[in-house]
Amino acid sequence: MPNNFPRLIIAATQSGSGKTTITASLIAALKNRGLNVQAYKVGPDYIDTGWHELAGGKISHNLDSWLVGEDKLKEIFFETSRGADISIIEGVMGLYDGGRGGISSTAQISKLLDAPVVLVIDAKSMGTSAAAVALGFKEFDKSINLAGVILNRLGSDSHKKIIVDALNDLEIKCFGAIKRNDEFTLPERHLGLVPTTENFAVDAIKKICAAVEEQVDIDALIQCARRNAQCAIKTESITHYALRITHCLSIGVAKDEAFNFYYGASLNELEKLGAEIVYFSPLEDTTLPKVDGLIIGGGFPEMFAAQLEKNKSLRAEIFSAAQDGLPIFAECGGFMYLMRELIDFDGKSFEMCGVLDGAATMTKKLQTVGYVEAEILSDCVIGKAGEKIHAHEFHFSTAEISSGEKIFKCRRTRTGKEYFAGLKKKNLVASYLHIHFAGSRNAAKNFVDACKNYQRQSVSGC
Repeated sequence: MPNNFPRLIIAATQSGSGKTTITASLIAALKNRGLNVQAYKVGPDYIDTGWHELAGGKISHNLDSWLVGEDKLKEIFFETSRGADISIIEGVMGLYDGGRGGISSTAQISKLLDAPVVLVIDAKSMGTSAAAVALGFKEFDKSINLAGVILNRLGSDSHKKIIVDALNDLEIKCFGAIKRNDEFTLPERHLGLVPTTENFAVDAIKKICAAVEEQVDIDALIQCARRNAQCAIKTESITHYALRITHCLSIGVAKDEAFNFYYGASLNELEKLGAEIVYFSPLEDTTLPKVDGLIIGGGFPEMFAAQLEKNKSLRAEIFSAAQDGLPIFAECGGFMYLMRELIDFDGKSFEMCGVLDGAATMTKKLQTVGYVEAEILSDCVIGKAGEKIHAHEFHFSTAEISSGEKIFKCRRTRTGKEYFAGLKKKNLVASYLHIHFAGSRNAAKNFVDACKNYQRQSVSGC
């Protein structure tokens, strides 16, 4: 396997610096040049990858060392980047920010992948100080290959000259300087950027891409990626899997504007185990597809609560399927959807599936964010009692459920706080936790096995 992987990481000094906007537009600009671009996002974020996919026309993968582990992270990267002309990796928060001990920080992933870093600096209220910031980030950890910077939100040509002159004195390369434009802001909501499925995303990307093509030295970025294409990491030891052609069972996955938080490599793990993924929409489909298991991921059910409530026939089918013992795994938004009711930000109540006797209530304040280690408390469709799973939690709602068996004992990695979470009911496991099946292969295997058992009980096996 050749060790030739042209790659760049687009990092930033902090969240809100414009790295998603710049990353997505850079992907589009590279694609416009006829390059095969593979995109990635550091950390657990689901929404930014959607912008990457829109810009590049292909699945963007998450690189998270907590959710999947370092070895699997490298496996995902080198497997999915094979054949790409260039890989563009968007960082998370600031360059050195991550979980406890820097886990899954952009800096950590840059070392794992031996990838050069281009630092985005929001220079809106800075002059020469922007160069001092760049120097501080470069010197903080000299093992990071900080290739240069992109200046963002500049006010004028003279503003640019002040900073670029200072950078030149420090021998720090400036790959581009993007002038301030209020139209270059992607829309946001309580969980971050608005998903691309809900706005005029194509026009937004085209507009920003035009500015990047004019104000960023894309040729220099390509040369930087190619100069560092040779990889010091031994990729020959990485295992590669071919997806099975014959599927033994089918798993329904809820996917539409309300539910779209999925990791591509996570669902691929289920396919590698012989499952066919069958997508359906809780917003539009009135019946469930014929499947042997069900996954309802995260998303924004609170923004589509009225439409979800209106689809009574599908809600009734999900309720009956759960009662019948269909294996169901639900995360965050899916957890909320399975409850009796969902109360939105305005205090209005909407009827949901009623599989779980409880209510999810939206709050103005972020309730939880961070990495979690979850111990399974009893045998269930994703594992055996005592097994531990790495997860991520991020939600603006609370859940009050009157009955059900708690399924996880959780420990927050940053604070060490312990608490019980999630519910088990027959062949259902639901919680606020997000997991990645590529990093929790036992969970994937257990879920597929549970689907096989259900299939054998209902029809003859394949």
